[in-house]
Amino acid sequence: METGMQRPIVLAGCGRMGGAILRGLQSQPDPDRRIFAVDPQTPAAEGATLLRRFDELPPLEGALVLIAVKPYAVADLLPMLKPLAEAGGVFITIAAGITVDAIRAGLGDVPVVRAMPNTPAAVLRGITAMAAGPEVDAEARASSEALLAAVGEVVWLDEEWQIDAVTGVSGSGPAYFFRFAEGLAKAGEAVGLSPDVAMRLARRTLEGAGALAFADERPLAELRVEVTSPGGTTAAALARFEAGGLDGLVEEAAKAAFARAKELGRA
Repeated sequence: METGMQRPIVLAGCGRMGGAILRGLQSQPDPDRRIFAVDPQTPAAEGATLLRRFDELPPLEGALVLIAVKPYAVADLLPMLKPLAEAGGVFITIAAGITVDAIRAGLGDVPVVRAMPNTPAAVLRGITAMAAGPEVDAEARASSEALLAAVGEVVWLDEEWQIDAVTGVSGSGPAYFFRFAEGLAKAGEAVGLSPDVAMRLARRTLEGAGALAFADERPLAELRVEVTSPGGTTAAALARFEAGGLDGLVEEAAKAAFARAKELGRA
């Protein structure tokens, strides 16, 4: 059997996230690596052999299989993955709400890793939380981590249920920041800026603050304090956030996403 990133890679679905992971792999060239993308709709998959059906795959031993389809499509997909399971495949599901047990119910006692990446993976700046199911040994764990590390940082969780909690933080998190930036741009318009200038300022501030938080490992509270002169403009703005119960609102939002993730899993 091939090991590590020398396992053949099968992308079961090559849409937004599957395509992002493929681009991440392309940024780490390896002439010995074999990648197959199976997707009936995607127009191209540069860097991979693009197939329309799973029965077009050659025999593959020990493949690393990324399940990157919509959750509703997983039940129909699993029977098509049986040959890969019988040939010693390792499976990674990034389909929201699809549990390790759901995959194993369809494929048998195979190694399954459940993962939750986020959309900044599209620019190789994502973060993925992963949880290992039964049968996942050290080599399968390392192979799975190497695949998702192609698009950003990886963290491992102690328990699979924590994936739903991750959904409320990093999984849905990019949308929170985008929504805040939208509001900031509208606020800029309200105080007299043109829509174009206000949006450019908001987007660049979002980008720059994120880059600074990534580059400077000090606590975020320290970075915030550096911008906040006592009695100054930033202090006046932050006081309004505190008065509006910002921390409580963010916690409620994350808990709502967590609860919805659990509902989707039960469904």
